[in-house]
Amino acid sequence: MTTIFSGVQPTGIITLGNYIGAFRQFVEVQHEADCIFSIVDQHAITVQQDPDDLKKAIRSLAATYIASGIDPEKSVLFIQSEVPAHAQAGWIMQCVSYIGELERMTQFKDKSEGQEGVSAALLTYPPLMAADILLYNTDIVPVGDDQKQHLELTRDLAERFNRRYGDVLTIPEVRIPKNGARIKSLQDPLKKMSKSDPNKRGTLYLLDTAKEIEKKIKSAVTDSEGVVRFDVAEKPGVSNLLTIESALSDVAIEDLVGKYEGLGYGAFKTGVAEAVIEHLAPIQEKYYELLDSTILDEILDQGAEKANAIASATLQKMEAAMGLGRKR
Repeated sequence: MTTIFSGVQPTGIITLGNYIGAFRQFVEVQHEADCIFSIVDQHAITVQQDPDDLKKAIRSLAATYIASGIDPEKSVLFIQSEVPAHAQAGWIMQCVSYIGELERMTQFKDKSEGQEGVSAALLTYPPLMAADILLYNTDIVPVGDDQKQHLELTRDLAERFNRRYGDVLTIPEVRIPKNGARIKSLQDPLKKMSKSDPNKRGTLYLLDTAKEIEKKIKSAVTDSEGVVRFDVAEKPGVSNLLTIESALSDVAIEDLVGKYEGLGYGAFKTGVAEAVIEHLAPIQEKYYELLDSTILDEILDQGAEKANAIASATLQKMEAAMGLGRKR
């Protein structure tokens, strides 16, 4: 079967945009591919983290994966730092990387701009990201547009390694999710919904209460026309709300337009809020059941064991190909 890998940093609560654009698609593809999901906590420490907050965020993200529908019988879910091969292979990939290509990474430019001191890891984390992917003989990596540049670098590094040391690494393909991949801010529908948005009313979080969801959606920016129709260019706010309800209710946007025909934005926003609340309620219930349970630890233990077996085997091939150690 095709192998799919995805890693998510444990840096804050998952937004509705993250859920629709990534997590829902993970749940779907796990039935048709070998899926490996990593909580990439080593990436999170490229910037300083509070240790207690990071531990909580790691556990929270693990519970979110399972509550969203990831089945540990079908997929592998593990914490990156619990598989030593990631850091080891990350060093190897640094050794085949060039400083110039790392400095050209858009995210490095954005995050280092205006900073007095920049962590060396902020520059070199793309080779670690490449190692994360390549250790599992990954065929496909589903990513958003903002990570496409890093995946292209991963492919370049894998090809460079293979040219130097033999055909060891699988060259992954990039897959940009199609449906619901671009959920926009409720307050500025021209921008992506983001957990870093200073305007908290613009972002829906997976763990928002029903009251918070209703309040945010009712204050969502629309327009003065008062007609519900899908037109991203002329009606970005209305179109964004239609996209959200369609993604969560599995009702076509055309049918939703018909549902709200002749109704004002008040009824429209109420309907969207009800769809979001109804969809998220069972996920939130499952999340809180898992958060402090031994079941979650058992899932992560099993995931680390499975991931270690695969990653260690690939690492040994990489080291042998390079002439490291005594393995031949």
